[in-house]
Amino acid sequence: MDKDINKILIVSITPYFLDKELLWFEENFKKILEAQKTQPFFQDNTLYIERNQVINLYEALRKIDELGYEKVLKVQDPGEFSQIGGVIEVFPINAKNAVRLDFLGNKVETIETLNLEVKDEEKSKEILKKKLKSQKLFSDLKGIKPGDYLVHLDHGIGRFTGLYENNYYLIEYAKGDKLYVPLGLERKLSRYVGFVEPKVSRLGSSLWQKTKRRIKEETEKLAKELLDIYAKKELAQRPAYLPSDEIDSFLASGFKYEETPDQTEAIKDVMKDLEKQKPMDRLICGDVGFGKTEIALRAMVKVVKSGHQAVMICPTTILANQHFHTFKERLKNIPIETALLTRLQTKKEQNQIIDKLKQGKIDIVIGTHRLFSADVNQYLLSKETGLLVIDDEQRFGVRQKEKFKQIRSKIDVLSLSATPIPRTLHLILSSLKNVSLVQTPPQGRVPVKTLILPYSKKIIKDAIEKEIQRKGQVYFLHNRVETIEVVKKYIQKLVPEAKIAVVHGRIPENSLIRIMEDFQNKKFDILVATTIIENGLDIPNVNTLIVDNVANLGLAQAYQIKGRVGRSNSQAFAYFLHGGKLTEKAQMRLKALKEAEELGSGYKIALRDLEIRGAGNILGREQSGSINQVGLNLYCQMVSDVIEKLKYDKP
Repeated sequence: MDKDINKILIVSITPYFLDKELLWFEENFKKILEAQKTQPFFQDNTLYIERNQVINLYEALRKIDELGYEKVLKVQDPGEFSQIGGVIEVFPINAKNAVRLDFLGNKVETIETLNLEVKDEEKSKEILKKKLKSQKLFSDLKGIKPGDYLVHLDHGIGRFTGLYENNYYLIEYAKGDKLYVPLGLERKLSRYVGFVEPKVSRLGSSLWQKTKRRIKEETEKLAKELLDIYAKKELAQRPAYLPSDEIDSFLASGFKYEETPDQTEAIKDVMKDLEKQKPMDRLICGDVGFGKTEIALRAMVKVVKSGHQAVMICPTTILANQHFHTFKERLKNIPIETALLTRLQTKKEQNQIIDKLKQGKIDIVIGTHRLFSADVNQYLLSKETGLLVIDDEQRFGVRQKEKFKQIRSKIDVLSLSATPIPRTLHLILSSLKNVSLVQTPPQGRVPVKTLILPYSKKIIKDAIEKEIQRKGQVYFLHNRVETIEVVKKYIQKLVPEAKIAVVHGRIPENSLIRIMEDFQNKKFDILVATTIIENGLDIPNVNTLIVDNVANLGLAQAYQIKGRVGRSNSQAFAYFLHGGKLTEKAQMRLKALKEAEELGSGYKIALRDLEIRGAGNILGREQSGSINQVGLNLYCQMVSDVIEKLKYDKP
């Protein structure tokens, strides 16, 4: 029942007040009002309104906003407020009920309590504290520059223009509207990260509140799905795999590099997962060349020695082929039967492998989409236990991932990804899915020297000759199949003594693999290629990359391709050449690429399109429209808040 009251006290959403019980506010009401007269803390952090008081409506709204309350379309929870015309509804964190303030001009005509009340004070405070924490975590304002887009929780997307008098963030909205956000209220701001250039909001429009409400409803659906998958996985059981023994030690001793701290940590995580009685579902995220494959190999051997099968699925034949050779070499002194199954093998070879699978004679299977075919699929992981490793998970389509999900509740799954996950998304995932980040470069690994220069014959000739002189090899990237042979002849003229091969997507896969193997065995000095080389080839002797027209590459692609060199302890060079006239966007991309010189920087630098690609892959394409409307950080914050709320609401 709504009922009239004469006065209301609204306190700020700060830890000081969040730690107090509702009873404390009733008992200390007079003391707070006294303190408000003289003490700056209480002047800044409380608002007292009486019936018939003269106060400007917009002054009251500004103050409620500065107290940290979130503006919504319709008030539901403590810490929210809304406004329609001369009516403000607010749910003070220090009151049992929400209240409604009716203004007539600049005068508060009535104050009444609403039929919205706190059912469980402790739970309500806990959710608010978590929300406060998540707002701070997801705000991501470090290194913000004028011109960057920011999202204000109550007002939407605007452009940051700088600090005003060192006390306010000044944000510009559509039609030249300006918003001054006091320092200290950063949690209401988040950096905009999206797939597209955002649409700047109009201050005071209700469109932002409507968008936010619609997306909140959508995040509730997503959060429920995530929690359901999580709950099912929690219920699934399987026998624990055997603890580590001399086979594991023997395998580890054969690794020719020293494990990095992150790699060691990830291996420990995986081993712990496998020794539990609950199926593993872990994502290993690491820059190219940081040792994710070794982690997968150790896990697969542990599963096989426990009497189960391990399957690795790769997005390309080249990658499957490379992993197969790596595994054969690493396992040559361990009695484990390994097989490769791709479309490239003859029908006879494929049938022989399928027969062995039927008889349960193969321990480790490495393959491509061919493993999904009905004639193969039925014989894989047939004991309903075993390990599925998904390499380059981000490169599998939605339908294929659905196939994985169908088997996921029963078997162990280890996904490997070279696409960085945004930190904000990692925060959500880590409460639902196990994630290991492999960010430290292998010992002795030197960052690739990145040179961004106008196109020049001399640069190309010098770079190739310098590399060949030190007995190294070169990738020359030209991303047009139609003119790639012309480019080969041009390079041959520049460096007549060099042996050159060409690869691109239209070459039959058998020939492609043969050329790649010849290049790996140093039969050629230069490989002229399209972006086909971006997919996981590991040739430590290639330490110079020349890209003849970087303007045609996206940032993520350029970054991935740069990761193809510098995979040994030699100094590697990446030459990104351009035609001289660059658009502003291309200049920004190249600047970010130059800044990304540091190893493992895929995680640390504003490689936004990489991060967003990662977000899209994990959340699914259907979420991308909503991410664009509110920005990834706010979207993740909303999902996180809903997950916390749903966890508390569970009986």
